Amino acid sequence: MKIVYCGDVVGRPGREAVLNNLAVIKEKYKPDAVIVNAENAAHGFGLTPGICRDFFAAGVDAITTGNHVWDQREIVPYLAECKKLVRPLNYPEGTPGKGCCEVELSNGRKLAVVQVMGRAFMEALDCPVQALDELLKQYILGRNVAAILVDVHAEATAEKLSFGYYLDGKVSVVAGTHTHVPTADFRILPKGTAYITDVGMCGNYDSVLGFEPDVPIRRLCRKYPSERLVPAKGEGTLYGIYVETDDKTGLAINIEQVVCR
Repeated sequence: MKIVYCGDVVGRPGREAVLNNLAVIKEKYKPDAVIVNAENAAHGFGLTPGICRDFFAAGVDAITTGNHVWDQREIVPYLAECKKLVRPLNYPEGTPGKGCCEVELSNGRKLAVVQVMGRAFMEALDCPVQALDELLKQYILGRNVAAILVDVHAEATAEKLSFGYYLDGKVSVVAGTHTHVPTADFRILPKGTAYITDVGMCGNYDSVLGFEPDVPIRRLCRKYPSERLVPAKGEGTLYGIYVETDDKTGLAINIEQVVCR
């Protein structure tokens, strides 16, 4: 299976970077599935049903989120009805939405898309390891699912790396998100799981994590919160990963960084 995963979309530049480059990506990589993290797509904070529909109409197969999933209140009922939208799995039971979705290909093969949120320097949530262990009882690579992609939405690099090695051989891909900075450590781990600490963002890189630098600079200098962050204007760049898996085992045989300017 061939999978493209695009990192955190930030504001209009990020949305346009994805929408304008999807055809190029599909022509070059011929992916079976394209997944996008869109948790900052709505002016930098959360996402809306309309943004989700735009991505789906353009050919995105599933959307992941993160800690900003609740920032736009209109997304809450949509989380309950959309089968291709994922929020972190380790929110408490009863939270709207779901932490996993299945993408079924035309030939019947299935890709499970899962997201968990880390707990180091993040808000307190249920244990992500226990949540994953329980979910992975339902999926066995090469048997009832062809591939499993796990997005680890976390701040700490060591926590993401720990997840990578913990899940090595159990899932196809472990892709870190949240910090908006693409890392250079994409590789296949010893037991066959493709890994990257952070996919990066889709947005304007002439910025502070996709936002105009002025407000972050004032916060840096004055050491107290000031105005609301504003997404940077201008041209966006798409960062993502391309992963190819073995259909017999579900494990990775290739991982590449995807960059579209």
